[in-house]
Amino acid sequence: MNILCIGDIVGKPGRHAVEGLLDGLKKEHNIDFVIANAENSAGGSGLGPKIAKNFFRTGCDVLTLGDHVWDQKEIEPYLVDAKYVIRPSNFPEGAPGKGWCVRESAKGVKVGVINLLGRVFMRYQVSCPFKELEALAKEIRKETPIIIVDMHAETTSEKVAIGHFADGQVSAIVGTHTHIQTADEKILPEGTAYITDLGMTGPYDSVIGQKKDRIIRRYLTSMPVKFAVAEKDIYLCGVIVDVDEKTGKAKKITRVQKKLEDKNI
Repeated sequence: MNILCIGDIVGKPGRHAVEGLLDGLKKEHNIDFVIANAENSAGGSGLGPKIAKNFFRTGCDVLTLGDHVWDQKEIEPYLVDAKYVIRPSNFPEGAPGKGWCVRESAKGVKVGVINLLGRVFMRYQVSCPFKELEALAKEIRKETPIIIVDMHAETTSEKVAIGHFADGQVSAIVGTHTHIQTADEKILPEGTAYITDLGMTGPYDSVIGQKKDRIIRRYLTSMPVKFAVAEKDIYLCGVIVDVDEKTGKAKKITRVQKKLEDKNI
């Protein structure tokens, strides 16, 4: 089966990219299941219930989050009952919501999804993502061999390490958070697909999604500035992972970079 993993969706431009491009991508690549990181989709920071529901209407199957999970106050009560919007699983016990889910594709194939948060240079104190992955993968494999992990982390080393650690335990490890797509997609020796970062779905005439003049001013002056989501040169970025439905092993991983043209809006 073909699983599309969409990188960090940033603000209204990122939402427009999903709305304008997802249906065409699904048809072009015979996509069976869609996982999207939506943690920057509400004004560039966090996710709100209305936006989440619209992503599902557009064709997403599971939404993952990250370190901006709590930035929109409406998300806390929403996550309590949301089945297919997941926050990092290694948050402390008592945090609203769940960090993993299993959902059937339209063809009836079960897909497990795990969301994890890295510990290096992150603002939250969370438990070990390696141990969390190992425990959850063992549990999910009771239902399905197909498991996709969104590792939301800052450093390449932490993502690369957990990729090797998870090889053979899950179908794919896809990194998110840095908004810069890496060119290191591969199938690891035991059948796990890997990429360090999916990249950003949003405006590329920017500094990782924000208006570039404001970010440059901050670097030049060391003064606080109010960030604002940029608007131009919009792309949808991610990967397509071809997974064997019986074994859960990845057969192929392909990077996606699709520009949103005016005709798609």
